[in-house]
Amino acid sequence: MEILIVIVIIGILATLGLGSFQSSQQKGRDAKRKSELKQIGTALEAYFNDYGQYPVGISGEIGGCSGGTACSWGESFEDDSGTVYMVELPVDPRENYEFFYDSSGTEYQVYTRLENTFDRDINVDSEDDPLVYDGVSCGDLECNYGVSSGNTTPESGRTLVEE
Repeated sequence: MEILIVIVIIGILATLGLGSFQSSQQKGRDAKRKSELKQIGTALEAYFNDYGQYPVGISGEIGGCSGGTACSWGESFEDDSGTVYMVELPVDPRENYEFFYDSSGTEYQVYTRLENTFDRDINVDSEDDPLVYDGVSCGDLECNYGVSSGNTTPESGRTLVEE
């Protein structure tokens, strides 16, 4: 009987530990996404300093790479003259998530999907339900977090809706 009680207690503790571990992994991946968006922003500002405008967005990717093509996520952000703004544009740590870039040249917005829907940086409605950017796809789901150039906001021109 005592062995059964010990097994049940170990099972309960293992279940609690696993839930905490998964939550920590989500928060870690989200911290990485936020950091990578800041790094992309720094690279875009360097590009702006050289060209007086931001690269245009092409289907959610950064334009202005070699040959006037879009820079794919996971590849180098480099212009025609060989200036490297970012050695490798980040790829989301989860397979079914992606980054999304949008720009007209005068400002930029970069979006991602955070896994922890309780993150304090995610927009929420009056009942604290998380909101997403309508029509901004970050892979399988719509994006819920963004950064932008100083002259705009991630919400500018976007509708925030409940998921």
